[in-house]
Amino acid sequence: MPVRINLTTADVARVRFALSPLSETILGLRAAVRPAGHPLHEPWLRRAHAELRREPELPLLRTVLGSYLLPSFLIPVPEQRAPSLATELDRLAAVDPEFIRVDCVDALGERAAAGLPPVPVLLRRVLAAVRRCHERLIEPYWVRMGALLDADLDRRATALVDRGVEGLFADLHHDIAWYEGELLVRPDCTGDARVDASGNGLVLLPSVFGWPDVWVDHSPVTAASIHYPATGIGLLWEQPPGSTDGLAAVLGPTRAALLDLLALPSTTPGLAARLGITPGAVSQHLSALRRAGLVATTRRGREALHLRTPRAAVLFGTEPADR
Repeated sequence: MPVRINLTTADVARVRFALSPLSETILGLRAAVRPAGHPLHEPWLRRAHAELRREPELPLLRTVLGSYLLPSFLIPVPEQRAPSLATELDRLAAVDPEFIRVDCVDALGERAAAGLPPVPVLLRRVLAAVRRCHERLIEPYWVRMGALLDADLDRRATALVDRGVEGLFADLHHDIAWYEGELLVRPDCTGDARVDASGNGLVLLPSVFGWPDVWVDHSPVTAASIHYPATGIGLLWEQPPGSTDGLAAVLGPTRAALLDLLALPSTTPGLAARLGITPGAVSQHLSALRRAGLVATTRRGREALHLRTPRAAVLFGTEPADR
């Protein structure tokens, strides 16, 4: 069913981007309990399935997340660009119980919703399960995921500056089209559903686990929102084809490991955490790799984002050498 999102001039002026660790946890769990259609995430799903066998609330998660429609109360629209999981869980805990009840009926159907525990109990159990699952399944990869999502935001921001709102939407996803003040999602489908942003704006959220689809909040409480697949997801779980042993003999093990991790953009603290060394040591190694033309660094405010260059990629066999 196509979704028509009515955007007033005020809504267009309030288009913004955000990242959501809560959304990625919910959508990742949904992929795990709905196993078909997620081949790109197979390496992560193998670990997720093993971990979820130990999750006491797995039956409840299967009920709440296993239907075709996803209850929208589980993914409140972030008020900040990049809130912490704790902030998002606090907002989820504050959702109106009546809205949750109606939302579950709409998304799951009356029979499935009737089998759920009372809303206060449901919410308490879901919050605890989401917190545990985030720690086990998302947090170990969040630096890598966050770097990919940040890189997508940089790309979209450039598109917005260069081509305006219409150009931004034209490149967002093949299921999204902009036409005379309306944003159409899945325009080639039959039927019709309407979402009114009501002057509250539109929040666009790049997603890892939403791939390959676009997810629209059909019942926005504040701003309308769209989760769309971030660029580069196919590389997220990919392992380098070669060994770093040869590079380690030339560059040293730490610098070879840094280049290995920098197949995707990463921050200095993130690299330090993954390698078990200090941020200062990471900075020294990165400076040497930059001088050799193997690492590029961009700055956004006070944060630096690093990525290996095409010259470095040749060393890993992922780029052809110049001829």
